[in-house]
Amino acid sequence: MPIIKADRRRAARALKAVDWKALDALSDADIDRQIAANPDAAPVAAAGELKAAAVVTPEEPDVHAIRARLGLSQAKFAAAFGVSIGTVRNWEQRRARPYGSARVLLRVIERHPKAVLDALRG
Repeated sequence: MPIIKADRRRAARALKAVDWKALDALSDADIDRQIAANPDAAPVAAAGELKAAAVVTPEEPDVHAIRARLGLSQAKFAAAFGVSIGTVRNWEQRRARPYGSARVLLRVIERHPKAVLDALRG
């Protein structure tokens, strides 16, 4: 399947092409049959099969301390790890906070900087 860039006009045309009455007329059984017939669809879990997932959120890293321990300037740290210098500066000055994958990346940089650099160099 090709990757296409979405824009408002393309999205509006796609929404106009939807047969909303037919969609509203589908029963749960119809939807289940369509899902079962689609080899790309994820299997549907029966009631009670799903278990709560543990969410691991690393502590907020001290970006300045990580960078200082590596002996890198803000510019060199940013270039080495693929982050803008403005982002590094904002994290260090607490004007912005790293979330999600950025927080995870910083935790890995803190513990295994050489492994991250090796992976980024390919």
